[in-house]
Amino acid sequence: MPCPNILQLQLTQTRKKRDSFTSRIPVTSFGCRSMDAKHVGDDVFSVTSTSKYDVDYLGESTKGDLNLKIDHLEAFGIDGQAALSGPIEELARTEAQEAEDLLNDLGIPSPSSARNSPRGIFCSRTLNLRSISAIGYDMDYTLMHYNVMAWEGRAYDYCMDNLRNMGFPVDGLAFDPDLVIRGLVIDKHNGNLVKADRFGYIKRAMHGTKMLSTQAVSEMYGRELVDLRKESRWEFLNTLFSVSEAVAYMQMVDRLDEGAIGPELGTLDYKGLYKAVGKALFRAHVEGQLKSEIMSKPELFVEPDPELPLALLDQKEAGKKLLLITNSDYHYTDKMMRHSFNRFLPNDMGWRDLFDMVIVSARKPEFFQMSHPLYEVVTGEGLMRPCFKARTGGVYSGGSAQMIESSLNVHGDEILYVGDHIYTDVSQSKVHLRWRTALICRELEEEYNALINSRGNRARLVELINQKEVVGDLFNQLRLSLQRRTKGRPAQTLAATNMDDQELTESMQKLLVVMQRLDQKIAPMLESDGELFNKRWGFLSRAGLWDKSHLMRQIEKYADIYTSRVSNFLHYTPFMYFRSQEQTLAHDSYSYYCSEVNGSASAVKNRS
Repeated sequence: MPCPNILQLQLTQTRKKRDSFTSRIPVTSFGCRSMDAKHVGDDVFSVTSTSKYDVDYLGESTKGDLNLKIDHLEAFGIDGQAALSGPIEELARTEAQEAEDLLNDLGIPSPSSARNSPRGIFCSRTLNLRSISAIGYDMDYTLMHYNVMAWEGRAYDYCMDNLRNMGFPVDGLAFDPDLVIRGLVIDKHNGNLVKADRFGYIKRAMHGTKMLSTQAVSEMYGRELVDLRKESRWEFLNTLFSVSEAVAYMQMVDRLDEGAIGPELGTLDYKGLYKAVGKALFRAHVEGQLKSEIMSKPELFVEPDPELPLALLDQKEAGKKLLLITNSDYHYTDKMMRHSFNRFLPNDMGWRDLFDMVIVSARKPEFFQMSHPLYEVVTGEGLMRPCFKARTGGVYSGGSAQMIESSLNVHGDEILYVGDHIYTDVSQSKVHLRWRTALICRELEEEYNALINSRGNRARLVELINQKEVVGDLFNQLRLSLQRRTKGRPAQTLAATNMDDQELTESMQKLLVVMQRLDQKIAPMLESDGELFNKRWGFLSRAGLWDKSHLMRQIEKYADIYTSRVSNFLHYTPFMYFRSQEQTLAHDSYSYYCSEVNGSASAVKNRS
């Protein structure tokens, strides 16, 4: 008899652990192993319906939760409560450990391990995915990711060609995607690109293609906050589609400052220049040359993701109604989706088979706010006819989000919408319809890795700042002592009062030198923090060492969950309960103090 190989031994051990794990649970709670499999779902479990749902202790809907049928247990003479006897705390601890071991043996990552990775799904607001009846998806940079250098590079090229035809000097300029990152804001009044923190205070700025000094930023924006509601001045770079526009604009600001733009184009200020660049880029998209080129050679522009169609297939088979809602037209959508999806789907499925409804030329964000005429796409060539109500399985142009809710009989927080654009996709669907939302931000993977690789430098920086704080506290107390002494008043303590003038002065001098030298070390470290992600702008989600960026504030406000790509859902399940993490506050430090005191007390008690 041949010896078993390593894989066979591992499988045998896994089966033993699995059997041990399930043997202590009432077999009928998993569906009695002696029963015919076809009866398991119907006889043993029930699903909480839309009409009978409750709200759990975290305020989430229980729609879609799986429940045991008590009458089924009683029919087999089993009391579900008695079968799991003992204190629930001890039972849960044991079951959780064995469940984790079994997941490891089966090679299935736990949700916590998936979250702690570049491919994790991160939760801002608790979301019970079981209660979601329909999931809508945007297409560009959501269901398909473009090669930024290729796609935005060609958009930039077409934009520059149009600017050249308009009479602008563009010779010698080249596309530089590292010049900008998502989440920056264009100041159209000053020709600047700025990065703001969560409060709107500007932390970094670039005029044209040259970074401004900290002093210059303070002088220019010391009294101003970024206010995205003032669209005449501020333009938020919501998506990767903004990269080509921002690069072209900042380069043309340089040309304007150099006096290279002739008077024949009129008297241009920075705001007028932005309008001209936007017009040139708009023509590149509208005239169709760019998309025609992409459709002719999609393999040059689209990064394939074999896991993506499988993630959507899991959701569909779990009973979710899948929707595609895109501003792209039918021909482009069909061509790109067939290229990105069909080869990865099983059993000769096509991309259309995944979706219960497809909306093209949706005209977002208006799609979420008002109604447009609805047309049904009735032929493969894209021929359309007017209609008044959408049906499951159809492809439509125009319409509205309210029409989708009515046609599918799903509403509000039963729908999850997934997109890459903070405004067009995420905030509008949440603000106007109260849909649940997910943001796709591909750069998260690079940022996550950059944060991991910079942990050592950030730890050293924090250590230096903490040291300066302690030294500074002593210096400030001595300074106060000197101030009181000159006014003839006693110092804070008797020991400070007894210090002679020379001792007090020398101590302050020494401490001041230490702080100044620390500043010389800290300042360049702070300046370089985040350069592993982008040398000019630092991290996407941060504005400074501890504060969040304006983009991160927008994400937390409008996106219930966010992740780098849709296929990350494959590492979870369609029944996942995403729970938001604890949000720390400035005064939360008291809890750490209490835990340290209690820990010290316990240690003393144990030693005694």
